Amino acid sequence: MQRHSPHSPLLSLAGAVPAEGRDEGVAAHYGDLFREQRALADGSGFVDLSHRGVVAVTGDDRLSWLHLLLTQHVSDLPAGQATEALILSANGHIEHALSLVDDGETVWAHVEPGTQGELIAYLESMKFFYRVEVADRTDEFAVVHLPAGSTAEAPEGTVVRETAYGRDLFLPRAGLGSFAAAHGPAAGVLAYEALRVEGHRPRLGFETDHRTIPHEVGLIGTAVHLQKGCYRGQETVARVQNLGKPPRRLVFLHLDGSEVALPAHGTPLRLASDGPDGRQLGFVTTAVRHHELGPIALALVKRNVPVDAPLVAGTTAAAQETVVEP
Repeated sequence: MQRHSPHSPLLSLAGAVPAEGRDEGVAAHYGDLFREQRALADGSGFVDLSHRGVVAVTGDDRLSWLHLLLTQHVSDLPAGQATEALILSANGHIEHALSLVDDGETVWAHVEPGTQGELIAYLESMKFFYRVEVADRTDEFAVVHLPAGSTAEAPEGTVVRETAYGRDLFLPRAGLGSFAAAHGPAAGVLAYEALRVEGHRPRLGFETDHRTIPHEVGLIGTAVHLQKGCYRGQETVARVQNLGKPPRRLVFLHLDGSEVALPAHGTPLRLASDGPDGRQLGFVTTAVRHHELGPIALALVKRNVPVDAPLVAGTTAAAQETVVEP
């Protein structure tokens, strides 16, 4: 059973509109979606991601032990270097996605809201004789995102995970309010999601389902290291990499801007020439409104769909751009 994440105190900020679904617990926006997007794109403001799960791994064997379980090469991970990693099923399907960093004493990871319980249960089952301790720190620490280009300084002692698209801070949850007062304006998760879609970054549970393998969503090289073995599902990764192609591929869509509503997650994709009654070739994973590009989306389609074929998402016209090569 998924554990619900705590509701953020920043929902009390002026204009806050609560997010729904997977992102429940934080603000969808604070009254002006496009202004919030532009602020993030310009490197100002922050995003409250305090609904995400926070998992900490301590102990002398933490990196060598995680190296055996994750798709990423972490046995020699330098302190302060951010990375991404997956946990796969025995058949190579994505089960968990971790955004992590080691601070020299502890590996800190943030994960999709509500998934930390299942992740920790799996990690606990694999401890054996290794000198490691795994803890759910979600009630104590909150994730806050500073966009790329931000000049904001993290509070002293804060664990920081720095990536090409911004910095994730693991803040003491009790300090969220004072951080917001010093580093506003706040931007909601809808603005964050719009920039994520623009950047073609897949998200667990949105761009993935129960049968997604890493190749389909472009995670080879970013979250999957091909020069290591010894993790569950590695045989599937190697076989697809060396002998074949994944059955599906991630695409980026430009949607018809005249439509009022965005296609929902799971909306079928078909060839425009076949119309809404044609054979389903994929589905929309995340659709957003972008401050410059208009309505855009990520989607999964069958690998053999022509890369230049006009599509329809339900009844909405969609032009595709390649993310994962067929």
